[in-house]
Amino acid sequence: MSASGPRLAIAVKGWPRLSETFIAQELVALERAGIDFEIWSLRHPTDQKTHPLHDQLRAPVRYLPEYLHDEPLRVLRGVLAALIRPRFWRMAAQFLRDLARDKTRNRVRRFGQACVMARELPAGTDAIYAHFLHTPASVARYAAGLRGIPWAFSAHAKDIWTSPEWELREKLSADTTGAAYGATCTAFGAEHLNDLAASTPVDLVYHGLDLSRFPDPPARAPRKAGDRFGLLSVGRLVEKKGFDRLIDALAQLPADIDWHWTHIGGGALNDAMRARAETHGISARITWRGACDQPEVIDAMRAADLFVLPSRVAEDGDRDGLPNVLMEAASQCLPILSTPVSAIPEFIDTGTHGILCDDDPGVIATEIARLANTPDLGPNLAKAAHARLHAEFTMQPGIDHLAKRLRAVMGP
Repeated sequence: MSASGPRLAIAVKGWPRLSETFIAQELVALERAGIDFEIWSLRHPTDQKTHPLHDQLRAPVRYLPEYLHDEPLRVLRGVLAALIRPRFWRMAAQFLRDLARDKTRNRVRRFGQACVMARELPAGTDAIYAHFLHTPASVARYAAGLRGIPWAFSAHAKDIWTSPEWELREKLSADTTGAAYGATCTAFGAEHLNDLAASTPVDLVYHGLDLSRFPDPPARAPRKAGDRFGLLSVGRLVEKKGFDRLIDALAQLPADIDWHWTHIGGGALNDAMRARAETHGISARITWRGACDQPEVIDAMRAADLFVLPSRVAEDGDRDGLPNVLMEAASQCLPILSTPVSAIPEFIDTGTHGILCDDDPGVIATEIARLANTPDLGPNLAKAAHARLHAEFTMQPGIDHLAKRLRAVMGP
C-alpha cells in the first residue's frame, strides 16, 4: 500500500455475503496478483457465518452509511465537501436527471453514499471498481465523477436484466459519466451489454473456480436402481431459482424411488417453500439446512447423488448468469440437472456434461427418475463436466485478464 492509501476502491453491495463466493474468490485472487485496494460496502453484513475465503482477504473494509439518516453528520460532511468540488454541478445535474427517471429513496441514498465516499477516499485512489452494475455502480459512478477519476464494473445477472435500459446505456457510455471498462461473467451477458454500449468495452471474464480450494472428488460407491437417491440444491429461495417447480416435481416422483432432497440457502421464500412441501405431503423427505459456509456445501456435494438447480426467468426479468455452484458440483463429480437459462449452456452441453431440461415440474420429475433409475448415466455426465471444468473454467486466466484491465484503468 502506498503512503497515500490503496490505488483502487472496490464498491460492493454488502460484505461479506455467503451467497457471493464468486466476489470473495475474485478479490482474494486480485490481492494475490498485487492489486492494492480497499473494499467499500454499501451495507453491513447480515449473514451469521462467513466463508474461509473472507478470512483470507487482507484488504481493509469501509462501510458507507446504509441509510442516510443513520449517520446524518457523516452524510452532511460528505455533501458539503462535494459542494466545493469543481465537478459537483455536473454530477448533481446527472443525479437529478437520474432521479427524474427513478423517483426513489434508493436513488437519493446512492448519491448521498457517493458524496461520503468521494470525501473519504484516500488521496491516492486512482479508480473505483464496482461489483454489480446497478446500485454499487451508481455509487461508484457518482463518487468517481465527483473525484474526477475513472470507474469500472463487473456485471453479473440481476443487475443486467432488471436495470432500465436508459441507465445501462448511460453507464456504458464513457463520453458522459460512464465506465471506462466493464467485465461480465457470461457470454450471454457480454453480448447484451456490448449491444447497448456506446463506448465502454465489456469483456467476457468467466469467474471459473480456484480449484486449489477444493478437494479431489470422492470415490463414490456405485449405485443400483432402487438405492436411496440423494438430491441436493444450493441457492437462495427466490423466484429465479425455480425451487417451487422442483418441489412440485418431487411430489410427482414415482413411489418406488427412495429419494431425499437437501436444500442449502436462505431467502425471502423460505416460509412459502416449506409450506408448499407440507401441502404436497413430502416434508419428511426434505432437509432445509439454511445458509452454510463453503466447506459445509462441499461436504454436502460429496454426499449427494444429484445436484438440481431449476433456474428460470423471474417475472421482473431477473435470472441467473452462470451459477458458481454448478462448477462447484462439477468439481466433486456430482451429476447436474438444471435448465437452459441464460449462460448455463455455456458450461453444460445437455447430454454430455449434465442434463438441461424445461422447468415444467413433470419434465423435471421425469429426468430425476431417469437419473435415479439409470445408475451409470449421472456419473458419466459428471466425469465429463469435471473434465470441462479443469480444461476451460479455472479461475486464473480470468484473474490475469481482469488485473491487467484494472491496472490500465488505474493508469501508470
